[in-house]
Amino acid sequence: MTVPQRLTERKREAILQSAIAEFRSSGFEITSMDRIAATAGVSKRTVYNHFPSKEALFAEILNRLWNSITAEQLTPYSPDQPLRDQLRTLLQAKLQMLADENFLDLARIAIAATIHSPERAQDMVARMGEREEGLAVWIRMAQAAGRLKPVDPAFAAQQMHGLIKTFAFWPQISMGQPSLASPEQAQVIESALDMFLACYQR
Repeated sequence: MTVPQRLTERKREAILQSAIAEFRSSGFEITSMDRIAATAGVSKRTVYNHFPSKEALFAEILNRLWNSITAEQLTPYSPDQPLRDQLRTLLQAKLQMLADENFLDLARIAIAATIHSPERAQDMVARMGEREEGLAVWIRMAQAAGRLKPVDPAFAAQQMHGLIKTFAFWPQISMGQPSLASPEQAQVIESALDMFLACYQR
């Protein structure tokens, strides 16, 4: 039973990778399940066995994007460590993810597909917000420990994400600029930390 299962997983992965390529080159509206099947080297029936519709297939691609965003949640708040060191670790993980070409490809697909569909855009923004909750939780815990000033944690987290994405996400997504090199990443991180801590640290 192991071999068929592995074959099924390989076919599913081939379909997903082909869909990513097709959505990226042609956009959501133009891409067809027939084209995805041809690119993946499987039958159209096989595609539908894994994904009942193009929307379901796209949703699975978006799910991969959302899962990528949880990287920042791997660093919990620590009462014994300097705030700057903890935040730096969070931001380094964020920038590492934002520099990943696969992540950027998925983000481009998601953004392009939602431009002409307010419903998709609203769903994407809502799910993005849920996945970025990790930093807000960290801020809330630092506030409870008396180390950060009172502020809406979600608002402060969004500010921090904005400081990072201005340099390490939107230029790459909208203008095709290369991902930041390590020295540039460090500069963006330290500058964001300066601004955030100057505003909110007690």
